[in-house]
Amino acid sequence: MLERPRRLRVSDSIRSLVRETKLHVEELIYPLFIVEGENIKSEIASMPEVYHFSIDKLKEEIEEIKALGICAVLLFGIPKEKDTCGSEAFAKDGIVQKAVRLIKSIAPEIIVITDVCMCEYTSHGHCGILTESGYVDNDKTLDFLTKIAISHAEAGADMVAPSDMMDGRIVAIREGLDEAGYINVSIMAYSAKYASSFYGPFREAAHSAPSFGNRKTYQMDPANTNEALREGQLDCQEGADIIMVKPALSYLDIIYRFKANLNKPIAAYNVSGEYSMLKLAVKNGLLSEEAIYESVLSIKRAGADIIITYFAKDIARQLRVK
Repeated sequence: MLERPRRLRVSDSIRSLVRETKLHVEELIYPLFIVEGENIKSEIASMPEVYHFSIDKLKEEIEEIKALGICAVLLFGIPKEKDTCGSEAFAKDGIVQKAVRLIKSIAPEIIVITDVCMCEYTSHGHCGILTESGYVDNDKTLDFLTKIAISHAEAGADMVAPSDMMDGRIVAIREGLDEAGYINVSIMAYSAKYASSFYGPFREAAHSAPSFGNRKTYQMDPANTNEALREGQLDCQEGADIIMVKPALSYLDIIYRFKANLNKPIAAYNVSGEYSMLKLAVKNGLLSEEAIYESVLSIKRAGADIIITYFAKDIARQLRVK
């Protein structure tokens, strides 16, 4: 007898009935870039339809996010001043801390996740404390990352997301949060964060490009897969609640390996370069809007439970008409 798989493709209704992978707006996290100043909503040149927001402009954006059904945001702050130890990152009145308090005051149901790193806050643009030779001192950096995470928790963050790739930072932050009384603040670890070329637009958005060298001594080699699994296993052992792969589209195999081997919720970060390439292709008529949905769907199909994406609002709108 001839097999006829096409029977299950004959109509939209039947295709929907047997669809194996579906996106849900509740799985999406929308990143936000917060800057000092007033009355600022400024489009980022390399990231169409993504903006820098001052605190006073956040309310309108949060209301739109809520109306679209998006449940979570990931905050990145651009401080007014930088120094060698990134002190604005853990200041009580730091830009992220102020944003957390505002969002929680106007929309307490929104899950507020904060990026815990130092690159936006250091004068040299690296993700930690430097030795005299310019190498990032892993263990000294842990103390500062812990201070940052605690300051975010004090401001009201629901979850902290360390993106620095220092060894041992998850256990250091977990112990610090617990000792400070924030046992219910969860950790989403950037477990497999690759030294990727796809971060270019983000570095413009976050003003975080290193002033010398690169980040290859702490971010992962794009050629490695087994190492990613080891990193994920270590973060699970150290107390991470969610583990992440970054970037997403060029690392779908890593997402799949995490899902198959690690018993934790898996997040994937659909990064700035992936976003800008597709946005520009759609703008120039090379691709249709459906390509955006298809690309994010591929991240879910690979095994991601949570997707951090600048496309979150686009996907939320598309889901309403599907």
